[in-house]
Amino acid sequence: MSHDTIQVQREEPWFDPYTHPRLYDGLRLKRLFAFFIDAIAILILTALASVVVFILGIFTLGLGFLLLPILWQAVALTYTAFTLGGKDAATPGMKAMGLEMRLSHGGRPYPLLAAVHALFFWVSVTVLTPLIVLVSLVSSKKRLLHDMVLGTIVINRDAIS
Repeated sequence: MSHDTIQVQREEPWFDPYTHPRLYDGLRLKRLFAFFIDAIAILILTALASVVVFILGIFTLGLGFLLLPILWQAVALTYTAFTLGGKDAATPGMKAMGLEMRLSHGGRPYPLLAAVHALFFWVSVTVLTPLIVLVSLVSSKKRLLHDMVLGTIVINRDAIS
């Protein structure tokens, strides 16, 4: 095993920040940029979906307009469930920043867990905004509060093989 990459083995605690610090190098800043990339993508997708819902609203004599208040939440949950819960275990923003999510035992997240992760993120940001950042400052794995609750970790993709 080289020092540049880490072989994922179930016997070894491959996600240990003390034996494999490359997994967590620059993680907080990369997650912040990944968040902004994903937020822009979700805004663009929501704008496109708004056009579709508007047209649907016209054809359904106004019933389609009832979807507008929940549209961005639906787009964001779908986006997260199928990207973070997909085969790459990363949203497009996370992929751009070289990150991926894993479960604490090393497995990849599935779509339902990814959607719940997004919901917990938005709830924790809404209710405990400064606390979720402070938690990452004292966490050895640089995890946020919702990561700890759900048993997930975010790591540098290029540090594993």
